[in-house]
Amino acid sequence: MLRNITYQYQLYEMAHAALVPARALSDAAHFVFRHPFNPMALTPLGKNIAAGAELFERMTRRYGKPLFGLDTVKIDDVEHEVLEEVVWTRPFCNVLHFCRATVPNHEDQPKILIVAPMSGHYATLLRGTVEAFLPTHRVYITDWADARMIPLAVGRFDLDDYIDYIREILQTLGPGVHTLGVCQPSVPLLAAVSLMEAANDPCSPASMTLMGGPIDTRKSPTAVNQLAEKRGVEWFRRNCLQNVPFPYPGFGRQVYPGYLQLSGFMAMNLDRHVNAHMEMFQHLVKDDGDSAEKHREFYDEYLAVMDLSAEYYMQTIETVFVKHDLPRGEMRHRGELVDPKAITRCGLLTVEGEKDDISGVGQTYATHDLCANIPPERKRHYLQLGVGHYGVFNGSKYRSEIAPRIKAFHAEMTA
Repeated sequence: MLRNITYQYQLYEMAHAALVPARALSDAAHFVFRHPFNPMALTPLGKNIAAGAELFERMTRRYGKPLFGLDTVKIDDVEHEVLEEVVWTRPFCNVLHFCRATVPNHEDQPKILIVAPMSGHYATLLRGTVEAFLPTHRVYITDWADARMIPLAVGRFDLDDYIDYIREILQTLGPGVHTLGVCQPSVPLLAAVSLMEAANDPCSPASMTLMGGPIDTRKSPTAVNQLAEKRGVEWFRRNCLQNVPFPYPGFGRQVYPGYLQLSGFMAMNLDRHVNAHMEMFQHLVKDDGDSAEKHREFYDEYLAVMDLSAEYYMQTIETVFVKHDLPRGEMRHRGELVDPKAITRCGLLTVEGEKDDISGVGQTYATHDLCANIPPERKRHYLQLGVGHYGVFNGSKYRSEIAPRIKAFHAEMTA
């Protein structure tokens, strides 16, 4: 990871600006050597130049926030239009509803709130998660904002605010909502439900599904968990926080930059990413359009990152990964003790991936011991074999094995 220097973020922006002439030259080369009227486009040399130019452009591109792109859903062989609407908004988050007004009796379908992770990537990373529930549920998702786009005058945002947001969203959606937290939000979601049930809130959810979440990172610690414990809170404060540079709207706000998070993820599996780009080069040379397009789709999403509020990032590091406050029974929200034993009505389903290198096996399952007063008949756990962290909420095994189990669990909890 890069050492902390005052102007690191500014230097990062300057590097992107300095590449503009090279990118323009690369774009021109790609256009010339892909043009059907250029005889060189059909030669091995022309194909290699065009492939190299495209890879250079992609590796130096600034990736913006992707679209969900879920425009239709097929139900009983009939396609229905899907429209995104914002049903709740705050400075750091919008809640999107995927409206399917033409689906018969859609108002009778259960509601599901997908709490997307606020960990560097946009909520669109859960596109596959959303898509699996569109035929059977009224789907809502938290769409977290990029901290560098939020003016400093708006104020701070921390883990306590995150928990408040979840509670407010659930109160807006009303009773009987099923919730699903993917990875990082497992902790604030569990905390929010604990506080709501302790207060006898009628809008406490019908169920919560926690997937690959760091509830107790002392169990099967991964490289990510070990780094946090080894370095300690102050190391992250000194080395990971930067001020948003001009001319972003959040100029002056202290953040954990998305590019640092991305560099950490890339470093964990560097060989895999290098090989993936080498394979794409070969696909482009061979005119294997389908394989190249799969690569584009994945990395368009993977390389699109957002900044996190420094207060939220540091409080999460300290509470979840260094002090382990929740499993030790010491987590507090604005002075109030967070006690999962207060949960008695909400159903609990935990899902883990056998090869998860972000949240190790057992970390999410630990929720069952913490929620000791949920009746056994309202608890379930599922370990998906052969998948890593990403495969828990996306991909073929998610669609064929995990999503059907979640839907069946929802049916049980509302029966």
